[in-house]
Amino acid sequence: MRERRGLTRRALLRGSLAAGGAAAAVRLLPGRAGWQPDPTGGLGGPGVPLRPAGAATRLTPAAFPEWARHARIADATFDDDADPARDMRPVIDALKKQNVSVIEVDTILSNWLTDAEFTRHLGKIHSFAELAHTAGMRVVMYYPSLELISVGGEKGPSFYKTAEGASWVQRDLTGQPNVFYGSLVVWVDPGDESCWLSPNSPWRDYYLGRVKKIAATGVDAIWPDVPIYFDGALSWCDTSSWATAAFTGDTGLPMPAKPDFKDPVFRRYVDWRHHNLNQWQLDIAAAGRSANPDLVTFVETVTMDYDYATTIGLDGALLRTAESASHVWEVDILGNYDGMRHATADDWICLISMYKYARAASGTKPAWAFSYGWQADDASLVLTEVLAAGCNPYEVKTPFKSDSADLPTRTRVYGFAAAHRERLFDAERGAEVGLYHSSASRDFTAPRDGSGMYVNTKPPAGVEEWWSENYAEESCLNHPWLGEFRGTVKALVRAQIPFDTVPSPGLTAAGLARYRVLLLPYLQAVSDAEAAVLRDYVTGGGTLVVTGPTPTSLTEYGTARTEYALADVLGFGAAEPQPETREHAVGAGTCHYVKDLAGLRYLGKTDQATADRLLGPVRAAAPPVVGLTGDPRIHLELSRLGDETLVQLVNFTCFGDAPAAFTTRPATCTVRLTVPAGRRVTAVTVSSPDGPSPDPRPVPWQATGDAVTAEVTVAQYALLAFTTATTG
Repeated sequence: MRERRGLTRRALLRGSLAAGGAAAAVRLLPGRAGWQPDPTGGLGGPGVPLRPAGAATRLTPAAFPEWARHARIADATFDDDADPARDMRPVIDALKKQNVSVIEVDTILSNWLTDAEFTRHLGKIHSFAELAHTAGMRVVMYYPSLELISVGGEKGPSFYKTAEGASWVQRDLTGQPNVFYGSLVVWVDPGDESCWLSPNSPWRDYYLGRVKKIAATGVDAIWPDVPIYFDGALSWCDTSSWATAAFTGDTGLPMPAKPDFKDPVFRRYVDWRHHNLNQWQLDIAAAGRSANPDLVTFVETVTMDYDYATTIGLDGALLRTAESASHVWEVDILGNYDGMRHATADDWICLISMYKYARAASGTKPAWAFSYGWQADDASLVLTEVLAAGCNPYEVKTPFKSDSADLPTRTRVYGFAAAHRERLFDAERGAEVGLYHSSASRDFTAPRDGSGMYVNTKPPAGVEEWWSENYAEESCLNHPWLGEFRGTVKALVRAQIPFDTVPSPGLTAAGLARYRVLLLPYLQAVSDAEAAVLRDYVTGGGTLVVTGPTPTSLTEYGTARTEYALADVLGFGAAEPQPETREHAVGAGTCHYVKDLAGLRYLGKTDQATADRLLGPVRAAAPPVVGLTGDPRIHLELSRLGDETLVQLVNFTCFGDAPAAFTTRPATCTVRLTVPAGRRVTAVTVSSPDGPSPDPRPVPWQATGDAVTAEVTVAQYALLAFTTATTG
């Protein structure tokens, strides 16, 4: 049975406008004399042509501005009759007092609007952006990219009931349209229609034209939402005539008739959907920048490190090399109405894994991320985990984004983030260990029903709106590839070994150069190019740790290989018996192989001997420069900024092996830093949002040989700064 899942976190923001027929469009253009009608009318010119098969939009690389890299985000809205002074300015002033720097504006753009209604609303957006800029804040405009809601559309007029809607809608493998009526999901009201459009249809022209007009209003960024093949009502969309033509044009293959992972055509379809949606995101970003060269794009992305990307087609890591487009990661939580308050320690590991994936899959660009909370204490713990991962926080109260879980908490943590913005968002990550996240292995290694988002599928007594419906297959313990990946995360986190997630899309030798060790959990599906990069890495002196049976036995499309792609690196081939373990010298480097799924085993049972099978080669090849004596449920992150070595600590000791009442339990630990030769520590300070002031406080420290130790008590989060200088 399929999971109860799907984007349950958007605010119910419904306008009162009735959708109607097409009207002559009036494009509003900014200028010294004010807003003027666009003499071209329509969508700002001839429109954007449909993408020919195989074509690609190229974005000119551009560094993200500082405001986006240091962003602290919150939601705002206004009605279509809002007065700037009476209705807009008080909202902006309140958010500014909460230390918010970027306002995500979500109004009526989710709804089916006539051209006249849309154009009229652009003036309101322009007014809000001007007021925010006057207050020193930035504005990003929310605009769903493939979902269109018709208010009252179940019994009244709706977009799907028009000729365009019936033609442009996504369709599943049986030809059924991807349209439904509320309340299948929390954001579609009873009586409303939700219609999901094909990005290959003329909807592309329609939407991109409107993006250009929004970009011209003066907003700083576009926030396209739900660029997915939504599976709330149907599965495995899109097979509309538009998508079929694009798939066949791109691959030379017919559209598959049914979902069957044994079918090579279906597997190619699974892969194609990722790239097709990625192109859609690139096109949105390009359209916005064509109207405003300074505009950046943040795509709301619900798929994280788990298996949901396979189902709905959105692989967020594909976008990480596009410099003008990044992500707002919708990092989901356990319960709609209690957040992470009933998490287990392993559930928290899953949350850590998702945020670290978010940071990595955004590349060198800012990674904005939802921070869901229910009450002040759990909200602040999730918020600080966001900061530790290097993501920009978007604090909201679950399950909607229009409220804060606790305004004093938001104000306090955002104030801390503002005071330490360079340390949190500009510092260089200090990990020398990489953990490989293989998109192809996620898709094609033992695919399962369910997303695997968390470990615990059974809600505690009295808890409603849980992430799963208590079906065992939904747990990542029952997803072999994902369980192996998450178990490796757990082993590294509990050993307090700093590491980075390394997504497979866009893998390069330069991207691996900083890592002395790369762990490859259950790596089965790889391309030849990917294998070549990994081979060069280990040959050049790197250490690989590969786990799982039949390693690299599949192509990137899940097709069985006659020989392992990395047989020479592993030291054995497909025709030979697989060793239980193998250490094989490769050039100047070493490949360590473990046949069984040690990570999955460790995720299910916290057994140190199992963890050591994974971590032994890691400790030998990359001895951590920072260590911690204390509870293993303290998450440690390492980074560097100038003369400072920064250690972030997040205390999740409140979580155990079983769900329990949430409470903050301060934990005392000792941090040990190995000081590089030629350097000496001159000061150690600690900062935290847990107290009334974000200012650093001096910490006593001791030097012994080449190491310095400092003791600190962590309530929920602490930022230690070791300042060093040259010796002599």
